[in-house]
Amino acid sequence: MTRVKVCGVTRIEDARACVRVGVDTLGINFWHGTKRRCDTGVARSIVDELAGLVEIVAVFVDAPAAEIRETLASTGIRWVQLHGAESPELVSEFLPRAYKAIGVGSDDPLAESRRFPGEHILLDAAVPGAMPGGTGKRFDWELARSVARERKLTLAGGLVPGNVSDAIRVVRPYRVDVASGVESAPGIKDEALVRAFVEAARRGDERAD
Repeated sequence: MTRVKVCGVTRIEDARACVRVGVDTLGINFWHGTKRRCDTGVARSIVDELAGLVEIVAVFVDAPAAEIRETLASTGIRWVQLHGAESPELVSEFLPRAYKAIGVGSDDPLAESRRFPGEHILLDAAVPGAMPGGTGKRFDWELARSVARERKLTLAGGLVPGNVSDAIRVVRPYRVDVASGVESAPGIKDEALVRAFVEAARRGDERAD
């Protein structure tokens, strides 16, 4: 079964709603350049209440290793997603619970994904001049298929309830990742949209079988 990750969670009530409708993973963003940045105190509350029910990932963009360690220690989050221009060496420092996010344009991302260690990898749409993630833009899913055959691939970029089923059928990823596609405003999740996304992902699994 394809796992579902909702990224950019900023409120505990949204985290609870995600768990209620069957989300497997929550992404909590600590990059200062996004409206989806979560306060560390709120992140700690989410971990304290929900860590036994859902996997939680801390998202960073070009943060120093010391800052990442400090955030993990203060929040209790155990997984790390590196969504900037981080080096393979930095990914290695946080293995086995770390993975690199790679922006995909028009080129096959397989060679780039092989530069980074670890069991997991994330592919997102590369949008020139935009934020490193959460843009609501998608890339050609066919480019992700070879990566999904080699790694536990998290597929992101422009996924919404209306297309996630097709994405799963084409790519067969380990996990699908959504942020703006289930929001009423940046960082504010819409429970009905989250539920629709989870249900559509389950239909995608049935079609893939």
